[in-house]
Amino acid sequence: MSLLVKGRPQGCEIVKVTPASAGWKHVGFEAFRLSPGESLRLTLPAGREGCLVVLSGSADALADTQRFEHLGGRLSVFDERSPDAVYAPPGTRFEITGHDTVELALATAPASGRLPIRLIPAAGMKRSTRGQGSNTRYVCDILPQTEPAESLLVVEVVTPAAHSSSYPPHKHDTDNLPSESALEETYYHRIDPPQGFAFQRVYTDARDLDESMAVGDHDVVMVPRGYHPVVMPHGYRGYYLNVMAGPRREWHFKNDPAHEWLMT
Repeated sequence: MSLLVKGRPQGCEIVKVTPASAGWKHVGFEAFRLSPGESLRLTLPAGREGCLVVLSGSADALADTQRFEHLGGRLSVFDERSPDAVYAPPGTRFEITGHDTVELALATAPASGRLPIRLIPAAGMKRSTRGQGSNTRYVCDILPQTEPAESLLVVEVVTPAAHSSSYPPHKHDTDNLPSESALEETYYHRIDPPQGFAFQRVYTDARDLDESMAVGDHDVVMVPRGYHPVVMPHGYRGYYLNVMAGPRREWHFKNDPAHEWLMT
């Protein structure tokens, strides 16, 4: 099975990954586009929490009886500002209506339902710069492990043209805390300009998994295990939204020993 899931260029549903389609246990991911005035209804499955992220555009969201107005507002995921998001427990019913052209993401993962619906406002999200030189990238923590959730970890990253990201190659597929945690992961890619592409490789030490992909705008790469670096070619910026989840809600990773020297 290929780890690359191609995004649809038209229609409301852009891309969808479920635990069943991915062959794993934890992460679910969907992305949608709405026209001005168009509405979308979604219901979180039993036993799965969700994080709804307004990637671009502005929308109103009704989550059960709670209304959130004018969420988002970015013209593009490449704007230098954070998105708005809504956390919701299992069974929550969403109705989202776009004020303009809107792009949405819904991340899901296992949960018992002990946490309430809440707004995750852009103003409260930590933004940071990671790496140096041609390994510099820009990070926004949407739902990090320091904020309440049962399983989900959600982060977005912008990688400048001709830069690498998720690099040096690292993995988080072994339950060996505190040095490494076991987390499934999806990468939802956006490219600027959109006719460009990124390169992503997913590989293990034993090379029993070793897949290299040319990734287009709106594509998803699934990372069930192994190292998973990303490289942007000259002239094209990259964005990705990461969703991670596993048996324990902690992010600890191990760098590929062959490339650990890059940290020194």
